[in-house]
Amino acid sequence: MTTLATVILAAGQGTRMKSRTAKVLHPIAGRPMVDYGVEAARQLGSQPPVLVVGKQSEAVREYIGDRAVFVEQTERLGTGHATLMARDVLRGRSDLVLVFYADMPLLRAKTLRRVVETHTASTAQPALTMLTLVADDPRGFGRVVRRADGTVAAIVEEAAATPEQLAIHELNVGVYVFDAAWLWEALPRIQPTPPKNEYYLTDVVALANADGRAVLAVEGDDPDELIGINTRVHLAEAEAALRRRINRAHMLNGVTIVDPATTYIAADVSIGMDTVIWPNTHLRGATTIGEGCVIGPNAVLSNATVGDDCTVIASVIEDSTLKNGVRMGPFARVRNGAHLGAGVHMGNFGEIKKSRLGPGVKMGHFSYIGDAEVGANVNIGAGTITCNYDGVNKHKTVIGEGAFIGSDTMLVAPVTIGAGALTGAGAVVKQPVPDGQVAVGVPARVIGARRQPQKKKKT
Repeated sequence: MTTLATVILAAGQGTRMKSRTAKVLHPIAGRPMVDYGVEAARQLGSQPPVLVVGKQSEAVREYIGDRAVFVEQTERLGTGHATLMARDVLRGRSDLVLVFYADMPLLRAKTLRRVVETHTASTAQPALTMLTLVADDPRGFGRVVRRADGTVAAIVEEAAATPEQLAIHELNVGVYVFDAAWLWEALPRIQPTPPKNEYYLTDVVALANADGRAVLAVEGDDPDELIGINTRVHLAEAEAALRRRINRAHMLNGVTIVDPATTYIAADVSIGMDTVIWPNTHLRGATTIGEGCVIGPNAVLSNATVGDDCTVIASVIEDSTLKNGVRMGPFARVRNGAHLGAGVHMGNFGEIKKSRLGPGVKMGHFSYIGDAEVGANVNIGAGTITCNYDGVNKHKTVIGEGAFIGSDTMLVAPVTIGAGALTGAGAVVKQPVPDGQVAVGVPARVIGARRQPQKKKKT
């Protein structure tokens, strides 16, 4: 059985990004671009990839963790030298070595697998098999010169190409599968290229030809997949391409996206079938949305968990949970550990933070609920505020099941409102209100038992 090892080159300086952040840590669809290459290698079923790191190597190591084996290229002496850094880790451990760049986040495992399978299926015993792209825009890539039999005679860099070679549309995109034993022997034979005196991995094609070993090429069939990122312009191109891929996958899984061009869904988002996503909606982080929901327009959800049959219109949800049947917005904000029970209704211009709202709670507009525990079927009138911060510490408000909080009530925490209790409009409540009692005034005082309103007779 043929064994495969993977080397991902992630040590480039990324100077054209003009950033203090290492290029491979720049995010695309919510994840650093290096993460996509590591995941693609994992899907191939090979050993944990060897990640050759350079700038901000500690930050890359911290993010990837034990999903890769790390080697560091302390001197930036080119891609051939970077690949050679993995020799001591991998020599004798595999039959084949797959090498590609960490700045190609759209590269799919199935494409890498096709290159590997082409290499192993050949009877020519090639030294390497490479991935190419036929395109009208060369984007600075080297040209692939083929022989009549289809094997690769040379890779010619754009700066050194003749006019005839510049007219070639087949490009080298930087994905290679090598015969491992040959690769580790060949890399030390690469000669430095002036003026930078760097060792380029593309020079192995000439070495293979000199050794009488075949070089094969496989044409890629998706130009978007082979976008390499060297500038912020390329980053935006890759982001748009990946967004199209993500949105298409959700639509094929039963999600309606009204306008994919203005819908931004991160790579780790999960959405149930029959949910409708309206324009200008941003779904970020590890957001999970259930079935039959309506999200947007103009909604932003980040690390949110949303149940089935919820509606979120022009609102922001961060690090919070909505159970089934929640209705929210427009212009509501739920953040930082909030938990809304089934059937909660939250009006416009309200905010909830670090609070649990029980099933069936109705929260009016212009209200703020922070650090609170609210029982089932509570009515929270418009303009209600939990005054949870005394300038030094946060304090908790507890509202019992079935309570009725009148409009403009100020709940000065720590305070408890009993089950079935009622506060009058404009009350400033500093003391506990017992179950079933009524508190009114500034400061609020208890004036007696709450009377249940009589239902109007039908006429």
